[in-house]
Amino acid sequence: MAVQIEQRQWWVDRWLELLDSYRFKKRLERARNYAREGNVLSLQFVESKLTALVQGTEVDPYQVTLGLDCFSDEDWHYVVATLAEQALYAAQLLSGAMPPSIEQVFVQNGLNLFPFTLGEVHSRCSCPDKANPCKHIGAVYYQLADHFQEDPFVIFRLRGRSRGELLEQLSCYRHLDPAQLATYDPDLCNDSTAIAIDTEEGATTTKPQKQTKAEQQQAIEQFWQYRGELAPELTAIVPPDNPMQQIERLGDLPLNYEVAREIKQALTQIYQTSSQATLGQMVGAGD
Repeated sequence: MAVQIEQRQWWVDRWLELLDSYRFKKRLERARNYAREGNVLSLQFVESKLTALVQGTEVDPYQVTLGLDCFSDEDWHYVVATLAEQALYAAQLLSGAMPPSIEQVFVQNGLNLFPFTLGEVHSRCSCPDKANPCKHIGAVYYQLADHFQEDPFVIFRLRGRSRGELLEQLSCYRHLDPAQLATYDPDLCNDSTAIAIDTEEGATTTKPQKQTKAEQQQAIEQFWQYRGELAPELTAIVPPDNPMQQIERLGDLPLNYEVAREIKQALTQIYQTSSQATLGQMVGAGD
């Protein structure tokens, strides 16, 4: 039975470039071995900060925390407003994929999505080793790379926006008039007040009013309707880059990390097979 080697996504490479810049290569090798051997017992987010338990040489595991500088709500407003301008960005993010040019969106708004140096990563470990990163922190770096492979939204979480928050804001902004997005308004999408506004030339744009229950129900019924001209780049029929996107949206499996990973790998093969079969039927290659 052939073993399928999963291709590493570009955003994982961007994360691991940080470790490549670290000059103590032997320490990194020990950290990589820790990650491979399952010494990282748990990974979980507390708001935007990652916390982990790493088993070292002592009986009790060491506690590791890792985080990045979070962007402000105003920063995120302008980033998401830029993303909302192009249907392709919205389509890829809503499907759980990371657009290749998304870093440029952040740069355009004066921000960097990925840190340039290890110094920009705030990490601490309860072990007695004063070096940073120690092998326990390094193991968390490598383990986090696996999570990046499965869920690109992890980098947004480290910058202060969860998957749900980002997608909700993006969906809201896609239905707003560009004039409303020109300036930052913290209440722009609150209480279902963000609805599309059609303006004629010379018309005055006013702040939308809160929807009634009837209007909300109508909006739900019309959610999948698309009144504009469909962009050509959205009509391509291809298998998903990551067949596990839908599974990953449900969160981590409540199982041992290695067991959960084996289950996900099995599901990946099932999803790839079903995707290919479905694609064949859509293009007329199947019965």
